Amino acid sequence: MKINHKLALIVLFLALISYPGSFVFSQGVSSDELIKNAKEYDGKLVTYTGEAIGDVMLRGEFAWVNINDGENALGVWMGAALAKEIKFVGNYKTRGDRLEVVGIFHRACLEHGGDLDIHAQELRKLGNGRVVNQRLNMDKKNLSLILFGALLLIWILTLFRSK
Repeated sequence: MKINHKLALIVLFLALISYPGSFVFSQGVSSDELIKNAKEYDGKLVTYTGEAIGDVMLRGEFAWVNINDGENALGVWMGAALAKEIKFVGNYKTRGDRLEVVGIFHRACLEHGGDLDIHAQELRKLGNGRVVNQRLNMDKKNLSLILFGALLLIWILTLFRSK
């Protein structure tokens, strides 16, 4: 049985037009692109990738998570079940999980006070976060001790001068 490729493409195209919700395509975009072209992406399915930062803020059956792609952080509204996949959020002591979110972009979400956000439908963890070990900078420590000594000396001299 020989398949006519043109006929197969026409059938696929007609299926897409007839049942638009049955085939889901999303577009990978950066935060800069979403912010600069918010009107263009409003209501569209997008794929956004970045590091989970701050806190996972549970709100009943849902949660807010800020995701930073290195340029900006965007708020992502997701089901609490999806949010439970996040083990590390980025802060001074940790590197957050690297996530890929597929969801509907809103430039002015009516449900959330007109804020720009993404309502996640899917969440995929691309990389695990980790604890970041900070080493003490010895140069800064030594400079701090010298400055403290100078301040102490000035304070002692002002005490003797005032007498």
